[in-house]
Amino acid sequence: MEICMIGTGYVGLVVGACFAEMGHQVICVDNNPVKITSLQNGQVPIYEPGLEQLVEQNVQEGRLSFSLDIAQSVANSQFIFIAVGTPPAEDGSADLTYVMSAVQQIGASIHAYAIVITKSTVPIGSAERIRGVIQEQLTKRGLSDWEFDIVSNPEFLREGAAIEDFLHPNRIVVGSDNSRALEYMEKLYLPLTSKGHPLVHMDIASAELAKYASNAMLATRISFMNEIAGICESVGADIEWVRRGMEFDHRIGSYFLSAGVGYGGSCFPKDVRAIIQSASERNIPTHILEAVDKVNHKQKKKLYEMVVSHFGEDLSQLKLAVWGLSFKPETDDIREAPSIETIELLRQRGVNIQAHDPVALQNAYQALGEENINYFTDPYQALMDADALLLFTEWKQYRSVDLGRMKSLLKQSVLFDGRNLFDPDKMKEEGFVYQSIGRMK
Repeated sequence: MEICMIGTGYVGLVVGACFAEMGHQVICVDNNPVKITSLQNGQVPIYEPGLEQLVEQNVQEGRLSFSLDIAQSVANSQFIFIAVGTPPAEDGSADLTYVMSAVQQIGASIHAYAIVITKSTVPIGSAERIRGVIQEQLTKRGLSDWEFDIVSNPEFLREGAAIEDFLHPNRIVVGSDNSRALEYMEKLYLPLTSKGHPLVHMDIASAELAKYASNAMLATRISFMNEIAGICESVGADIEWVRRGMEFDHRIGSYFLSAGVGYGGSCFPKDVRAIIQSASERNIPTHILEAVDKVNHKQKKKLYEMVVSHFGEDLSQLKLAVWGLSFKPETDDIREAPSIETIELLRQRGVNIQAHDPVALQNAYQALGEENINYFTDPYQALMDADALLLFTEWKQYRSVDLGRMKSLLKQSVLFDGRNLFDPDKMKEEGFVYQSIGRMK
């Protein structure tokens, strides 16, 4: 199968490389010359475990290539994927500027029957807009009778486990309105479905909504547990025991039941707000989702509030260490990360920050700059003479730290644990002032 992947961001690059790994011929196109040149030179611009090796292998074997020429790439492909960004607009809705720009170029470039597939997360009804724009472009070219199909094929990739998620999916959602497009999509995904991974066919609007609904459900579980953690703190209960009392119920399960400092990243925040906005445009109330977003916004300030409660209102003389800048482990993505928002609040109060993260330091530097912050490649160096440590990301290396060394480096043995990595009793025995989320002190 000949595939054109428009967009070489996180989704486009991962999906393109994985399709190539499945044996398809893939060309990834982008309008960013710097990015395409880097990829052509073997430099992968994002951190995702296993991605660099996957890209290198499939480029060497001739199945994966990169180009700036969208017209030629579209013209030579039967499957055209749209995998560009859909950032949030000011009102919370998804901004489709990049999507529609790609669609205009598709309509101006296709030369034979093609299937145009949305991988980008787009609002319900976007497929019909896309169909209309392509048809308009074909009419301008005198090709109004030219046939093409639109398919919604949302991605369900977890950052940090994206390759595994794509090559071993728990479901492949395909939204289409005719049997021809479905037949082609079934052939495209045959290397996966032949191994037992299910392809779920539905109408386009349902497929578009399935992506939003999935992310909104996971976000709801996170905010629900954080709200329960707040109740735990007020009544003397422990959220870890509460979680264990829930997760053995097969109706609930164990996923996304950990309390913490809230969710971030490129998906959950914007997708929750986008579905709220989409429903609002149709006069549909979204009381639960609005509460999910509100709880998460408040939860992101949890460690900041702990710092103020412990040290008082005057924070200007404090030096604080921060471990973990990415919104989750195994990624360098800092978009809407609780750490970044908290650092901004602390710097406004005159706090000096000493930060460490295994892979996200460069992205954090670009976002935060140098004012009142130093970056360290060694987690222990970030602790030197700090008044406290704030832990935001549950990187594996933080789980097995030398507590004695940690204590000796800190000026004050204070740890605010935003991911409940450590045992409160153990930390007390080691002489730490230890605060975590929703657990007994």
